[in-house]
Amino acid sequence: MLDANIKQQLNAYMDKLQQPIELVAAYDDSDKSQELRELLEELAGMSDKISLRDEESADVRRPSFAINRVGTDVGVSFAGIPMGHEFTSLVLALLQVGGHPSKASQDLIEQIQELDGEFEFETYFSLSCQNCPDVVQALNLISVLNPSIKHTSIDGALFQEEVEQREVMAVPSVYLNGQSWGQGRMTLEEIVAKLDTNAGAKEAERLNQKDAFDVLVIGGGPAGSAAAIYAARKGISTGLAAERFGGQVGDTMSIENLISVPYTEGPKLVSAMEQHVNEYDVDVMNLQRAEKLIPAETKGGLHEVRLANGASLKSRTVILSTGARWRQMGVPGEEEYRNKGVAYCPHCDGPLFKGKRVAVIGGGNSGVEAAIDLAGIVGHVTLIEFGEQMRADEVLQKKLRSLGNVDIITSGQTTEIVGENGKVSGLNYKDRTTGEEHHVELEGVFVQIGLVPNTEWLKGDIELSQHGEVVINERNETSIPGVFAAGDATTVPYKQIVISMGEGSKASLSAFDFLIRNSAE
Repeated sequence: MLDANIKQQLNAYMDKLQQPIELVAAYDDSDKSQELRELLEELAGMSDKISLRDEESADVRRPSFAINRVGTDVGVSFAGIPMGHEFTSLVLALLQVGGHPSKASQDLIEQIQELDGEFEFETYFSLSCQNCPDVVQALNLISVLNPSIKHTSIDGALFQEEVEQREVMAVPSVYLNGQSWGQGRMTLEEIVAKLDTNAGAKEAERLNQKDAFDVLVIGGGPAGSAAAIYAARKGISTGLAAERFGGQVGDTMSIENLISVPYTEGPKLVSAMEQHVNEYDVDVMNLQRAEKLIPAETKGGLHEVRLANGASLKSRTVILSTGARWRQMGVPGEEEYRNKGVAYCPHCDGPLFKGKRVAVIGGGNSGVEAAIDLAGIVGHVTLIEFGEQMRADEVLQKKLRSLGNVDIITSGQTTEIVGENGKVSGLNYKDRTTGEEHHVELEGVFVQIGLVPNTEWLKGDIELSQHGEVVINERNETSIPGVFAAGDATTVPYKQIVISMGEGSKASLSAFDFLIRNSAE
């Protein structure tokens, strides 16, 4: 089941177990159960602190297994075989149930331990979903730290009947006490904040007590991370406030054009960026959404950024690096059927549409790559491009055209997403050449039509382009002295990770130069 290299690594991890754990397995007659049996037997053979037994109760999902701390109520459960992106979740669960300490902050650990109530979580994931491990690992840790909280992770591909009954059409999809509770990527901090109803007020009070920064970075993507690192290296007080550290990169599957890194994946890059930022004296404030920029009244004054929770942060300079998000089509039915057949991440949600008919909207690189990936999973793909021809690289177009279960429609304008019984059943589009209306029956629509900058909160306070981007010059200066901007939220051409990193570095150097010149006056 496991190759020699993985076994060697796992043996090293299993040496870190501090308390005995028991694997309780539930099998059936399927091939997947046999695979699970092989995996669990290999794990049990790696440490004398791991025992294995069969589940006697008939009232459990099969194949599945629980990881329990012997003699306690501490444990987590997996329905399926957590390989692929979830293999790390399995390793962490073994370690944490076995008493190995978490890297979470002590304040967050205490907050989890103080949560009051009975919580039964279930998370549906797919093995190809890069966002799912964050949620699975967070809820697993919460259940280890607080025995009144239970968590089961479920591979939706193995429990299709259950997925269809609950109409799960996007992953990760989280249920609490049998009711839908959340969808999409969530960090440990986000989940705890959602469970702790007093968290927002307490956090706002804490933030309001902070001293003014020399540089305050808004946004934690590649541009924001680079800006924070460059500022901190200058020895000046640096803060970074982000709604979600990593931003859009966390939703990116494969990255092959980051110079000197032939291949990586979004979540791995986000983890590396966060680790690099934490190497420096940067005050990282996660889960903070900026809502208002109040420029300094004088050149030597302080800029203020008001947050959604009511807190305010002040700084001598500000670097705006709020990035961008997936652009929506803005047609009837899109919002109504979001996560009910309308999706924006083919890698995350594609396995839920196995054998079904789907559409991909957009003929750029992202759209064509999505169509190629989906064609290997779903029954049929219809790609609809608004222009007269696809805009993707020729090598991608050639690959797409070679696939037998793909139709390509150009000059097609999607006009409506339609559905039945609360989920997508088809879409309507207009042929822009002839004006004819067409209907396509399908179960899923994957939207891949580019990005829109996260700058709505800046309207009226700073100069924006007609596309909503922050207008900057070659030094990343904005229309407000002392306020700089970088990355996908700006007018810089070519929205690429490597360009955002460079722009963030440049903005930080410009901010430092601004501080020096103002201090000298």
